[in-house]
Amino acid sequence: MKILILEDNERLINVMKMALEKESYKVDTFIDGDEALAVLDNGYNCFILDINVPNIDGISLLELLRINHKDTPVIIISSNHDLEKVQKSYELGCDDYIKKPFYILELVQKVKKLCVIQRRFLKFDEVYEFDFINHILYKDKEEIELTKKEILFLELFSKNLHHVASYEEISEYVWEGDDTNLTNIRAMIKRLRKKIPNDSIVITKGMGYSLNKNVKLI
Repeated sequence: MKILILEDNERLINVMKMALEKESYKVDTFIDGDEALAVLDNGYNCFILDINVPNIDGISLLELLRINHKDTPVIIISSNHDLEKVQKSYELGCDDYIKKPFYILELVQKVKKLCVIQRRFLKFDEVYEFDFINHILYKDKEEIELTKKEILFLELFSKNLHHVASYEEISEYVWEGDDTNLTNIRAMIKRLRKKIPNDSIVITKGMGYSLNKNVKLI
């Protein structure tokens, strides 16, 4: 599960990152709204946004986020107790609002409640299915071993099943920020296609990969 935190207080952002990583979340942190905007499509399962940050503020980022990520949980945090800003955050689609100062445990509990994969199985056909919770691929109820990168690739589609995952998104999420190239991505896809129905992964030329329309979340 991958989380983006936008917060310009470096001490607080480090405490939040440590607490969430202790719960086995992957956490990317940003102190500038422009920097966060540039990576919104990198496969995050949850967003934690402070309102008052440099350049693009948290509420503006929430508004932009809701264009393509309507269902991804967003938690707004702020020391600003202005009722109008709280109301606007909810109108734009935030899922929860935390006022500073707050207990880190409170944030962790809200993340645990909101930032979960609601649907458990990715069903390719009557034979193959992938368990998102336990990261297991089944063929006729028998386990098929997947590499970490193959698991992360399938996890990209847990929130938005049939979106086209760009090469940049795959590189950032599956390789977890490490340098890679198109050849490596294609090689990983080729190996994965041997483990699931071959037509399950569709290439959109010049853009990236998506899942076949017959693949379902259950």
